[in-house]
Amino acid sequence: MIAKTAFRQNWWEYPIQYVKGVGPKRSSFLSRLGIKTVGHLLYHFPRRYEDRSRVVPISGIQVGEIQTVKGEIIASGTKKTYRGYTILNVVIDDGTGRICATWFNQPYLEKQFSAGSSVYLSGRVNFYGEIQIVNPAFEIITEKHDPLQSGCIVPIYPLTENINQRQMRMIYKNTLDMPGSNITEFLPFSIRERHKLTNLPQALRKIHFPETEEDWKDARRRLIFDEFFLMQIALARRKSTRLRKNGISHVSEGHLFKKFKNNLPFPLTGAQDRVIGEITRDMGKRHPMNRLVQGEVGSGKTIAAIGAILKAAENGYQSALMAPTEILAEQHFLTLQKLLIPVGIRISILTSSLSREIKEETVREIRTCQCDVVVGTHALIEESVKFNNLGIVIVDEQHKFGVRQRETLMKKGFESCDLLMMTATPIPRSLAMTVYGDLDISTIDELPPGRGGISTYLISDEERQHLYDFIRHEIKSGRQAYIVYPLVKESETSTLKSAVEMAERFNREIFPEVNICLLHGKMHGKEKEKIMRSFKKNEIGILVCTTVVEVGIDVPNASVMVIENAEQFGLAQLHQMRGRVGRGSSRSYCILVGNAKTEEAKKRLKILAETTDGFQIAEEDLELRGPGEFMGTLQHGMPELMLGSFSSDMKLLEIARKEAFSLVLKDPELGQSKHGNLKIFVREKFYAKP
Repeated sequence: MIAKTAFRQNWWEYPIQYVKGVGPKRSSFLSRLGIKTVGHLLYHFPRRYEDRSRVVPISGIQVGEIQTVKGEIIASGTKKTYRGYTILNVVIDDGTGRICATWFNQPYLEKQFSAGSSVYLSGRVNFYGEIQIVNPAFEIITEKHDPLQSGCIVPIYPLTENINQRQMRMIYKNTLDMPGSNITEFLPFSIRERHKLTNLPQALRKIHFPETEEDWKDARRRLIFDEFFLMQIALARRKSTRLRKNGISHVSEGHLFKKFKNNLPFPLTGAQDRVIGEITRDMGKRHPMNRLVQGEVGSGKTIAAIGAILKAAENGYQSALMAPTEILAEQHFLTLQKLLIPVGIRISILTSSLSREIKEETVREIRTCQCDVVVGTHALIEESVKFNNLGIVIVDEQHKFGVRQRETLMKKGFESCDLLMMTATPIPRSLAMTVYGDLDISTIDELPPGRGGISTYLISDEERQHLYDFIRHEIKSGRQAYIVYPLVKESETSTLKSAVEMAERFNREIFPEVNICLLHGKMHGKEKEKIMRSFKKNEIGILVCTTVVEVGIDVPNASVMVIENAEQFGLAQLHQMRGRVGRGSSRSYCILVGNAKTEEAKKRLKILAETTDGFQIAEEDLELRGPGEFMGTLQHGMPELMLGSFSSDMKLLEIARKEAFSLVLKDPELGQSKHGNLKIFVREKFYAKP
């Protein structure tokens, strides 16, 4: 038996099996829930609560409401339907009336209900010929009075096999009542006092055994603050470590950029000027730049990257621009050639499809510093590619690359070269403060003038003929169209249309006069590149495709984006695909064809039809779907939230961020004795070392 002092000194790591009522066997069951220590247990929160201090008499029950009743079991039994389903019915009586509880296809539950026993039932009350509760939560009352089961607010936990709610609550009580259970506080008193936060021992007791709704709210507020605060401490320490590194200080006065700007046939937008200023100021500092530029498709992020390239070149350093596809790399290469050769910048391109001779020559140019900037794909991180004096790495569509790929490219440069990432996927403000919280973020929130704009329409399948007539009109006017499908090929298990099937039908029946091509992700890379080049040259009128065009090339002549079965796509993905049109001066159109059946799908499509503001869409998408698709949490070393919400708890997140960054500014290593427990929590609970 481990001494009690061990729990007092390191409660977070104290093995759960030594808690009263657990033992080795039950400990193995709890481990399936990820519970191996007291710390894991106390942060395994209830999924909901039942207020059994407000047990409703059956005679006063409200149909349509979630209610808790208590009564004596007077009958139970199972029956099978003609389709083979099993129905378990249990009837209880509380002296004021009777109610039937019903479970489907759970016959094994019957043995738990015996006549004469008392039971709590909790669930939504319905009326199907009689008052009943379908699939309620239940608990058999095994003692006359159990303060953990009756007359109080009862926590309901996520469970695993062989452990029930009563046993789980007893384990929590034994843990919190354990002699010497001195749960250590890690949050400085000044922060708790400033924001009226309850202390940690009280918060953990109240979250598991609240006596009132106010108890639960106080506990939840403190624990949500902790989640955000510990995240922000980890991010602040990571940023602090970077700021203490010696980087390249680019001290030139910007003559090259002035020359470049004077050569441009168009003025920069105010947003571009502002962001370029932020980048070049960063590059002038002694620590390495770590900046993310976000902006809508077509907002001019490439010009911002050019500002960084010219700053590096003027100081004698090379730049590397990495793109996720060959076609994007080639587009960047052609754009940079057009804009930078006039100011004396030497440009190379490196992709996997180059011939061996050209590839070897390009690698030699990079190594001997005969090029100032190299544009490429993953080929840039191959071992044979060595830079002479790489000073800045620029990553386009950064979410398409892993952290290791970026780091591999950066290691080819000076010990602490600058990093500039670009994304056309707007980042919600809450995620900018968490997942990307250690980065400096620039936002290009202004589109260049002269764009025709995009009108978005939601139509039903019945309007398809009008849609085809409209596409035909646009093609005859010299424009081009994308038609996107969720599937590559037909599926026996799906009623969704497929790209392959519809491309054939368009060629054969609907648009026989139009040059139509098919593009999807299962094609070979070179074949995809060839098709996209043909589309860009206006050799193809209609491109029938899958979401492979989500990150595509700039085709200003494309004016129509049709997205079939639009309800199948996420909001951010729909917005990204819509961004493939509206790149030229002509009016463009995004037509969503779908039959949304769920409220969430209807809301997604309605939002897209009402706004083209990518930042508003990103916030709405986060609220609808949660942070999963945005975050890549494991990649960034951030834990998932257990209690907090990025949308409803934004104010608490902002407070936590301010406090965390202020604390780390004063004590970057958390070396002060008063921050000892905080350092342990960051290390042990969140695994987020700087």
